[in-house]
Amino acid sequence: MHPKINLLITLRELVNISRRKYAMDTLPFKSSPGLSPIVFGSQEEVEKGPSSASSSSSSKAGEGQSTKGRVSVPMVAQKDTAPKPPKFVNPPPVPQYSFEDGLRRVPPYQFSYNTYCKERWRGKGVLEVFWSEFRDRPLEYYGMNGGGAQLASMQTIIASVDSKLENGDMLVHTLHRHEPPVTAKPIETVYEDDRLIVINKPAGVPVHPAGRYNFNTVIEIMKHDYNGHAPLPCNRLDRLTSGLMFMAKTPEAANDFMGQLQTRTIKKQYLARVKGKFPAGEVTCSQPILSVSPKLGLNRVRASGKTAKTLFKRLKYNTEKNYSIVECHPFTGRTHQIRVHLQFLGHPIINDPIYCNRNVWGPALGKGGEGEDEEIIERLNKVGREEEVRYEEIIEDYEGRKAEKLTGKRCEVCDTPLFSDPGLHELGIYLHAKRYECEDGQWGYETELPEWATED
Repeated sequence: MHPKINLLITLRELVNISRRKYAMDTLPFKSSPGLSPIVFGSQEEVEKGPSSASSSSSSKAGEGQSTKGRVSVPMVAQKDTAPKPPKFVNPPPVPQYSFEDGLRRVPPYQFSYNTYCKERWRGKGVLEVFWSEFRDRPLEYYGMNGGGAQLASMQTIIASVDSKLENGDMLVHTLHRHEPPVTAKPIETVYEDDRLIVINKPAGVPVHPAGRYNFNTVIEIMKHDYNGHAPLPCNRLDRLTSGLMFMAKTPEAANDFMGQLQTRTIKKQYLARVKGKFPAGEVTCSQPILSVSPKLGLNRVRASGKTAKTLFKRLKYNTEKNYSIVECHPFTGRTHQIRVHLQFLGHPIINDPIYCNRNVWGPALGKGGEGEDEEIIERLNKVGREEEVRYEEIIEDYEGRKAEKLTGKRCEVCDTPLFSDPGLHELGIYLHAKRYECEDGQWGYETELPEWATED
């Protein structure tokens, strides 16, 4: 079985193969399930088709240069311009949403990631890079079979896994993509005019495509609902957080609203359900917050961190279940600010899989900043995902995978291990952006209380 991956190496050394029929008739490789055909070369070559490419190639035979470990292909005369990205023959996939058991689903689909060689990859072998960047796959998936590799798919010229990456090289990873389901709750519209859409984001739905999420994101769902028009997010909520978001219809509207956020002329009110009996009255936490592990996305209270300030006020306390409903007013916008400040005060959000995790923080749950950063990072790596994370954070993936379990089954197309559906109560945390208002009182928007804030 051929690996379901394309490795496109060194744009300046590749000639255009072009057009599906030509590639299928001439290349001695059969396509593998999950592979998207790719064409590359200049736009002029793509438009002229295979005859142009082949004649161009033959006329320049012997002029090309080859590098050890690379495919020996004639050089293509190019103007002194930046290389163009490869041309995809197949159009981008279109989401096919379905709804079942309270979940929004997207069936698996073919998807290609492409990226130019990063500085940290230079001089490394192709296999080494893929193994370090996509750690959820065994080496065999990338074509390792003893002394060599079988890297082949139609419409591509592919280098050996022993090839060393250089500046200007491009990698394309085509895979059969499995997205986790998200809640089937709709993205409610709180307000809409010709410039702005104010929404109530459901918990568990990420805003931007990242990691394992692509179509099951706020941007892609709204793009689908608005007939291809993708609104522009003006504020950001964590995937697990629910509540108010502002989506601009124009760049001008987005700049206007984000300018208000940056000048701190907008008051924000959140609700949280936290562990224990939160102190009565107003409590202000002005502890600075530092990203102690950019790779993990882990943030902690540290003196060397950025200024952060949050005001808290307890609304009620449940004696029987030992939790408090707390009103939160962040005056700054640091990543995980409310979650980190609540943990520091000894009252983390009770279902926060990161900041209220005894396996990571111990019995005190990180109160007062307890715990050495190195130890916390090591524990988090152990209890978190043991697989790859390609885009944002291992944290983000751990939050999601905590709610899923392996079924023991594998995908018939790509052999990916299949996970069970998360429970509906595991899709988010008890943190909700309830109200945003302008300081001068010109506008204000708020949502209804979430269910967990009204329980007795």
